[in-house]
Amino acid sequence: MQEKIYLSSPHMGGQEIKYIQEAFDTNWISPVGPNIDGFERDLSEYTDGLNVAALSSGTAAIHLALIILGVQQTDEVICSSFTFAGSCNPIVYLGATPVFVDSEEETWNMDPELLRKAIEDRISKGKTPKAIVVVHLYGMPAKMDELMSIAEQYGIPVIEDAAEGVGSTYHGKKLGTFGDIGIFSFNGNKIITTSGGGAFLSRNVDFVQKARFLSTQARDNAPHYEHSQIGYNYRMSNVCAGIGRGQMEVLDQHILLRRKNFDFYRDLLGVFSGVSFLLERANTFSNRWLTTALINPEETGGISREDLRLALEEENIESRPLWKPMHLQPVFTGAPFYGTGVSESLFINGICLPSGSNMNESQLQRVKSVLLRLFS
Repeated sequence: MQEKIYLSSPHMGGQEIKYIQEAFDTNWISPVGPNIDGFERDLSEYTDGLNVAALSSGTAAIHLALIILGVQQTDEVICSSFTFAGSCNPIVYLGATPVFVDSEEETWNMDPELLRKAIEDRISKGKTPKAIVVVHLYGMPAKMDELMSIAEQYGIPVIEDAAEGVGSTYHGKKLGTFGDIGIFSFNGNKIITTSGGGAFLSRNVDFVQKARFLSTQARDNAPHYEHSQIGYNYRMSNVCAGIGRGQMEVLDQHILLRRKNFDFYRDLLGVFSGVSFLLERANTFSNRWLTTALINPEETGGISREDLRLALEEENIESRPLWKPMHLQPVFTGAPFYGTGVSESLFINGICLPSGSNMNESQLQRVKSVLLRLFS
């Protein structure tokens, strides 16, 4: 069997080992040290001066964001339905209820009009949502002007889930910088990685200081271990932060390579009826973390998303369906949902194609041969 082509594998730039070695040489192996300071500084500069706390995952960042915004048991939090479970699981950690909002067709992200409908309906039921989690799916910016305007109108804080959107911009401004709190993910499959990791970002310095405090077990300022509130073991290690420092040096290069992959697939498949791609709107720039396509079997002569996925799998090439919407997940049965069926349709017809920034020409040609064989 030929070597496996992964959907999105880690891609090292070369300098990561230097920072890791420094951590070992100086014995900064714990969740404190110069690499954490340096990585947070790099992220702050990249996001136009936001305050940053480097954490163990993007999910941890959302969890802390919800705590800091005061979410408690019996509260409700609005969240994009078309997303990964990490966006909404922390709502349930706190005993709160997720209220899911469907996507619009232009960006596949939260529909502003459905957001307004959801807020007004929850308020009419006596439950003003405590926060809104807006997701930038596959690196494509959501309609942040409209979403933020609605949130501000009702006085509801926004957690901006840019786990998949590091480096993408909206009207020239980096994703993660619009909400009251932004979050990044550096999981192994993301556009840059720290093996596992994430970041909590905000212009509110008190929020970030609180996130650092909670992420290190909420230890009070005392010569002994004193705790006046519950904390979490969520801080990034100095070793992982060293990987992040090296990755920041190649982030823009990775974005260019991912966008090149998107152009490759669009040029290859865009000529076939029933195959379409998510395009950038005016004043938006996507990092193209994953190249996604919609396969309409009514126009492809019966070829479906699943036919494509299985054809690739047969050649040891990884792809996957788009996210299954959270309101369709068994674990969230009964959660409130406001939608029109957009995300359900996207899930049925959508596929993520191999998109790693480290894909070489030989791998691209292997994928190409499968695609052409199927569609031709």
